[in-house]
Amino acid sequence: MSQANSKIRITETVLRDGHQSLIATRMRTEDMLPICKKLDAIGFWALEVWGGATFDSCIRFLKEDPWERLTQLKSALPNTPLQMLLRGQNLLGYRHYSDDVVKEFVKLSAQNGIDVFRVFDAMNDIRNIKSSIKAIKKNNKHAQGAISYTTSPVHNNKLFVKMAKQMQQMGCDSIVIKDMAGLLTPYHTSELVKALVDTLDIPVHLHSHATAGLASMCQLKALEAGCIGIDTAISAFAEGTSHPTTESMVAALSHSDYDTKLDLVSLQEIGSYFYQVRKKYHQFESDYTGLDTRVQVNQVPGGMISNLSNQLKEQGELARMAEVLDEIPKVRADLGYPPLVTPTSQIVGTQAVLNVLTDERYKTITNEVKLYLQGKYGKAPGKINKKIKQLAIGNEETIECRPADLLKPELSRLKSEIGNLAQSKEDVIIYAMFPDIGKDFLEQRSLNTLEPEHLEPIGEKESFCPNAPTEFMITLHGEQYHIKVTGTGHPSQEYRPFYMTLDGVPEELQVEILSEVASNPQQVSSQAGKSSKRPKASQPGHVSTSMPGVIVDVLVKEGDEVEAGMPIIITEAMKMETEIQAPIAGKVIKVYASKGDSVNPDEILISIE
Repeated sequence: MSQANSKIRITETVLRDGHQSLIATRMRTEDMLPICKKLDAIGFWALEVWGGATFDSCIRFLKEDPWERLTQLKSALPNTPLQMLLRGQNLLGYRHYSDDVVKEFVKLSAQNGIDVFRVFDAMNDIRNIKSSIKAIKKNNKHAQGAISYTTSPVHNNKLFVKMAKQMQQMGCDSIVIKDMAGLLTPYHTSELVKALVDTLDIPVHLHSHATAGLASMCQLKALEAGCIGIDTAISAFAEGTSHPTTESMVAALSHSDYDTKLDLVSLQEIGSYFYQVRKKYHQFESDYTGLDTRVQVNQVPGGMISNLSNQLKEQGELARMAEVLDEIPKVRADLGYPPLVTPTSQIVGTQAVLNVLTDERYKTITNEVKLYLQGKYGKAPGKINKKIKQLAIGNEETIECRPADLLKPELSRLKSEIGNLAQSKEDVIIYAMFPDIGKDFLEQRSLNTLEPEHLEPIGEKESFCPNAPTEFMITLHGEQYHIKVTGTGHPSQEYRPFYMTLDGVPEELQVEILSEVASNPQQVSSQAGKSSKRPKASQPGHVSTSMPGVIVDVLVKEGDEVEAGMPIIITEAMKMETEIQAPIAGKVIKVYASKGDSVNPDEILISIE
């Protein structure tokens, strides 16, 4: 199928993957809307504006409603199809959802403005995109099946072509090679695209990150081999761990059989706008967003490197990045060579971080790794390390069916749980995707709608004010920052330290306030003291965590009898949950932590005697 003299399809990624790759998905809707009129006039095949990490980032960091962002962009971009990235049965979260939730999510996304759904499964398990594709077609939208491209002893072109044929049979309208780490080389790209084009009856697109500096060459070879669509990013958010530059590819292809017919001058004006926008987000720039050929060895996608960088910085262990990058391929091999894309990139990456920071491989194993080894994310591409599997889940049998076949319908339960906090069907989905932070988001929104007179003032004679802010937004020099107070020093101190996070990242410097100003503990919300110092663990029965995190659940209470190895606390760090087990058998004599608490390594969380 020759594409000569056909108009090449350009999917512009600046409003989603461009800023996700370079500034941790922090671009705000208010910085997107002013340029939409010019973007809409270009004639892109699609604008990728939603999905991926944007839903999470909107709720977790930006305190924006992701559904509202979508409807605003749809209104501002009436002439351009809007595209989203969908993680198959994982939707936009980190677990599999029941089919009724998948259907509802796709229906609402289509109604609110999505025209093109790019659907992938992190394991390349075709069964896990079946429900999404069916729902997309039912809503008369474009279904684009994605091959999560990777290299390993078990991945090859024959396997990828087989996948593409299955996705075409499912009803996909196009196929995309999703090269999330930038692993493709130009001549390998040509071979794979030709094999796909010769086999399929539907168009082939290419999505490749520029991490290794090869993506623009790969795109040219792909077009020559019959590919009809490529992903690019406006210059200010292009290259490095993002995508080839839109302006550059338009210029390179002009006056050829692959001319995009897009106006270069208009694109340059858009580039100038985003150049100024990017300056506002300088604090989110990662040290690992430039060209890095190491990806050809460690296969770590740029977005994953950015996340690892932030995670290690939170632990004060950024200097150990090289060790983590060396450990990731080893963990990936142990788990049967899953492609490194959300959520498997987080599963592999977080386990690698734990292996390095605890100085003992698999001393702590995340719940997600256990679920993976049980088969609850799908079929592993290769053989799993039997010793690691035995260590993690013992003799438990792994499931062989499609994981979602074991899930009962959950939409009604979710609606009931969130209750009146959900003002729409879309709100229920916010809660479904991220129960804890989603609920927090909806609660904060509810509080923010209260009239000022309903807010309890902080008075000198008050015992304490439950509405005293410990989490808020501030605007400084036109930039917004999300501040969260996580702890405070003792009021008797002359200079009282307050500990906080800035846009989710712990500040290295404490904010010290004169005791004279804030010495009255009655003026500080009880929540601000949640992370007060706990005794240091020193005995075999002292339960502690190996890294900072947040308590998701406490599974025991004082007086309970526990067995050694029994799960007693669940913590979350780096978006992954970890079970902490009882180190000895005995009786719980003291519980020092509760759900929602921030905890640090070596603190006693539970004492067993």
